[in-house]
Amino acid sequence: MKALLAKKVGMTQIFDANGVRSGVTVLEVGPCVVTALKSVETDGYSAVQIGYGEAKKLSKTQAGQLKKSGAKSTVLREVRNDEIIEVIEGEDQPTQLKIGDKLTAEMFEVGEKIVVSAISKGKGFAGTIKRHNFNTGPKTHGSHNYRAPGSIGSGYPQHVFKGMKMAGQMGHEKVTIKNQKIAMVDVENNLIAVVGSVPGPRRGIVMIKGAK
Repeated sequence: MKALLAKKVGMTQIFDANGVRSGVTVLEVGPCVVTALKSVETDGYSAVQIGYGEAKKLSKTQAGQLKKSGAKSTVLREVRNDEIIEVIEGEDQPTQLKIGDKLTAEMFEVGEKIVVSAISKGKGFAGTIKRHNFNTGPKTHGSHNYRAPGSIGSGYPQHVFKGMKMAGQMGHEKVTIKNQKIAMVDVENNLIAVVGSVPGPRRGIVMIKGAK
């Protein structure tokens, strides 16, 4: 299971060897640091905690948590898996991760499929037309029902069912896109270009995982 934390830089376009143009999202990945290892014996589940970024100053709680790894990460995320391994450069056999190991863009290759997760842009309180793509009402013949939601229930059982599509908070939720294709890997500059869009605003934190 390969995983990295990244920061969304923005979108651009690149051309492949055949001259085909693709819109890509550029992500600034790692280097991430393995800050903790969770085991079934001590924590009840198996996971690897990875950190991203570097803080100027850490609180005592954060410093104590990151003491073993020696990192100053500002963002921490856990990747749960029964067997999380990394292929070390120059070795044919995969090895078990250790606290303090650094994970870089060389974990991924061009053409590889990945899973991208991030918090989407928040749109605030939105109506049904913007939030759920409802149709508008007629704007002629004296109609006043332009953007109203319409009926939200029936005569029986005389209450609104849970999950009804209505106005409310739009965006700012976790969005996962599967089978995104990697178009470019720049190990020197810690950059990965992904074909298509990636959820979230610029400078937002993105989790990249290898597709199973």
